[in-house]
Order: sequence, then structure tokens, then C-alpha cells
Amino acid sequence: MKAKSPSGGLVYSTDSGRICPVCRQPVAACQCRMTQPKPATDGIVRVSRETKGRAGKGVTLVKGLALDAAALLALGKQLKSACGSGGTVKDGVIEVQGDHCERVIELLKTCGQVVKRAGG
Repeated sequence: MKAKSPSGGLVYSTDSGRICPVCRQPVAACQCRMTQPKPATDGIVRVSRETKGRAGKGVTLVKGLALDAAALLALGKQLKSACGSGGTVKDGVIEVQGDHCERVIELLKTCGQVVKRAGG
């Protein structure tokens, strides 16, 4: 006899897509992810370029933003559209495809952030 999963087993719905196993809402409207506490930072936003694990393709990483998930997604969208490229937001880090460090630093400074260039 198979044991039942504590999450109920539903992970995907054809109506709404992926389902959060904790709050059982669609991932786009997940309540538990949006209410997570903001990560503790030192108040400095670090912008770097990385190619590791990306088949030689460079991405611009923005780390250290003390924003909640919704604000981080909105800022990520703003940075991607300003740079004219794609990207994503994962684990509190904004990734913008391509080498856009200088442009991202200028945009973050106009938003009132303390920004440092990290890495080489």
C-alpha cells in the first residue's frame, strides 16, 4: 500500500499550471512565497558578470537587494526591459542575459540604491 503525500499529490493543473505544495495555490499566486521574510543584507547591492555553468554565455547578476519577492520581480522586469534582453529572478538574485553591468549600475543608482561592482 502506498503512503499518501502530505501535500496531497497535486503538482500541476491544466487550468492554472504548477501548484505550490505548501499553500495549494497556483505558483503565480502563491501566498506562502510572497510572505517570506526579506533576506538580511548589508545594504549594498552588488552587480557582477558571470559565465560559469552557462556554456560561455555571460549574464549580469544583481545580488543583495533587500526587497520582497513581488518587488524583486518588478525590478527584474524593469532592468531587463531597460537592457533590452531576457533574464530571470532566482533565489533573490536578478539575472540579466548579457554583459550589462554598467547600465544596471546606473539604473540602480537612479533608484537610490548603494551599488558596487563585484568581481573582475
